[in-house]
Amino acid sequence: MRLITANVNGIRAAARRGGMAWLAAQEADVLCLQEVRATDEQLAQCLDEGGFGDWHVAHTEAAAKGRAGVAVVSRDPHLRASTSVGAEEFDGSGRWVEVDLATAAGTVTVVSTYVHTGEAGTDRQSEKLRFLDEVGSRMARWAEAGHLAVVTGDLNIAHHEDDLKNWKGNLKKSGFLPEERAHLDRWFSELQWADVHRTLHGPGPGPYTWWSWRGKAFDNDAGWRIDYQLASRPLADRAVRAVVGRAEAYDQRWSDHAAVVVDYDLG
Repeated sequence: MRLITANVNGIRAAARRGGMAWLAAQEADVLCLQEVRATDEQLAQCLDEGGFGDWHVAHTEAAAKGRAGVAVVSRDPHLRASTSVGAEEFDGSGRWVEVDLATAAGTVTVVSTYVHTGEAGTDRQSEKLRFLDEVGSRMARWAEAGHLAVVTGDLNIAHHEDDLKNWKGNLKKSGFLPEERAHLDRWFSELQWADVHRTLHGPGPGPYTWWSWRGKAFDNDAGWRIDYQLASRPLADRAVRAVVGRAEAYDQRWSDHAAVVVDYDLG
């Protein structure tokens, strides 16, 4: 199973920049998209025009139009789909969708999530931490059950110093706060989930997955690694390849993020 997670930074804008053509060329089995920023109808049109018209879609829009929105798009039909991470306060936020897929190895749960950006010392940061609590609770249940599961998406957290270029300048900023990084510490140690990309790639720095559109951030590779595929231990043991789809040049970018591509051996 080739699974791609990509923050498309607006599916219609990404399509205009060649994003759908790039995704189609990867020959994936599952696409996890974040910041779709579209209605069901607009997403369906982009998928159809991009060659994914007969694929199966689970999508949740944000109540605030033009914001957030996540989707799981797969060749095979979904056995189950849900858009609730747990707490009712996040219903309608367009930040969580999960599906179950039938594979030769058994049922695999695939999640696409878009975590709040946050802002240190504000209510928005508190909301981000509450959302991470809900994510951790779901991951704990899947881990306890020995489930094959993968949580993908833009977590808006760099875990270690190797995961962002200017870590010294971001020690007190959302995205690299100790209380955010502690969530990932718990998921990887106590719950035994794996950061598949980092595990297969080895130590950094990078490879990063987000760069500002502004200035020379992309050209200087001054980025952040904030897009992940986190797999439960039974699924992580089946991950065989992980790469970042970084554009070769600034003018070839179709999002401010790069996709993370992972192959899982489910035979």
